[in-house]
Amino acid sequence: MESESKPKKIGILTAGGDCPGLNAAIRGVGKTAIVEYGMEVYGFNAGYLGLIENDYIKLSESQLSGILTEGGTILGTSREKPYKMVKKGKTKNPEKPKKIKKTYEKLGLDCVVCIGGNGTMKTANMLAQEGINVIGIPKTIDNDVWGTDVTFGFDSAVQVATEAVDRLHTTANSHQRVMIIEVMGHHAGWLALYSGLAGGGDIILIPEVPYNIRSVCKKIEKRYENKKPYSIVVVAEGIDHPKGKSAAAHIGEAIHTYTEIETRETVLGYVQRGGSPTPMDRILATQYGSYAAQCIADGCFGTMVAMNKNELTTIPLSEVGGNLRLVDEEHPLIVKARRMGVSFGDEYLNE
Repeated sequence: MESESKPKKIGILTAGGDCPGLNAAIRGVGKTAIVEYGMEVYGFNAGYLGLIENDYIKLSESQLSGILTEGGTILGTSREKPYKMVKKGKTKNPEKPKKIKKTYEKLGLDCVVCIGGNGTMKTANMLAQEGINVIGIPKTIDNDVWGTDVTFGFDSAVQVATEAVDRLHTTANSHQRVMIIEVMGHHAGWLALYSGLAGGGDIILIPEVPYNIRSVCKKIEKRYENKKPYSIVVVAEGIDHPKGKSAAAHIGEAIHTYTEIETRETVLGYVQRGGSPTPMDRILATQYGSYAAQCIADGCFGTMVAMNKNELTTIPLSEVGGNLRLVDEEHPLIVKARRMGVSFGDEYLNE
């Protein structure tokens, strides 16, 4: 009976790239775990590195107050990958996973909540296979984590990118130029698609829809013929382009070469990942965090919390790792955008 009444101990870590909403998620997990379930909560510093090096702090409810609106993460993060292959022998280094298990057992943890993107979920699944209780929470501005309709961090990044597109409209119009703006997203085009539509982009290039530069130029030339003297091109960083230069630079140079129209490029970069989370991301991250604490209480381990058709649910981590959620070429937003004349760089190919 004593073991049943003993409060659960849980760990929380944030891994991979930072994004708005991490502190809201930490707060959601920690406050629910402490207030609702009487758990002890430990925060591991610098992602999986904290688990490896036994570097942690005990979190009280008061320490979790006032962090909802803050960007970044109070626990810090890193891209440490405990199961990364050793280059020479191409074998896994067993020492880091052993150290993680030692930390887990020494602290007497009942679960570790791993907040991160695809790489974090892949590692979390491997830890689950080692016998460690884990629950994942999906975050990334790329919105490409498999198994959930949306990740927190995405809405905040869309807001930043959209504002940038808005501002470029006035410069493009004043100088009658083609303005190219490159946004993040890795191999997924969600950020470019959403910010491009929200900002009124004329051409949106994403990795999932193969583009042809001649088609892009044709679209711009037709706009000029129709007395539209400027164009906004929103480019996802993951589109096909030569190494050694940005996607925006490649598209800009090609447009100028083929059309002789003046072009300018803007690469937003890390500004998309910083700052305070939007209200939507605060709410989503809080929901994910609170639900993760509930899952721990229910013993639903080896899973990732997810949003499916506006309902909180879980998905096995074994289904998440190694998969990407990409934009379908027939996504309703793409279909509707095409009907309004937005180009995805694949029109006019037969002209």
